[in-house]
Amino acid sequence: MIDHLGFPVRDLERSSAFYDSAFVPLGISRQIEVTVEMSGGEAHLGYGVPGGPFFWISNGRAIEGRLHVAFAAKDRPTVDAFYAAALAAGGRDNGPPGLRPHYHADYYGAFVLDPDGHNIEAVCHSPA
Repeated sequence: MIDHLGFPVRDLERSSAFYDSAFVPLGISRQIEVTVEMSGGEAHLGYGVPGGPFFWISNGRAIEGRLHVAFAAKDRPTVDAFYAAALAAGGRDNGPPGLRPHYHADYYGAFVLDPDGHNIEAVCHSPA
């Protein structure tokens, strides 16, 4: 099981504004900030739920290519709300909310590209 994951972004302030807003419907929020002074190198922001962050972004050298990260949503309206919040926060559409039956009959997901072009998804696996 994965405990957490993280990656560097080109503009930490811009990316944090995106994630601060896009994650609200999922109940995910910024849990910790690690400054350059604290780490001795890069600033890091940890997102998750109370009790611990599981998704981190940092101001290091941005990676080339596109990552895909999917976040679990409790129901389909939450997927819809994530998609709307992510677009309002400056994300770009990469697949509107809907069923993706090629994965399985109840796979309901939405995809947006974050400020660095990473494919960020919210998904619900429960029946309607």
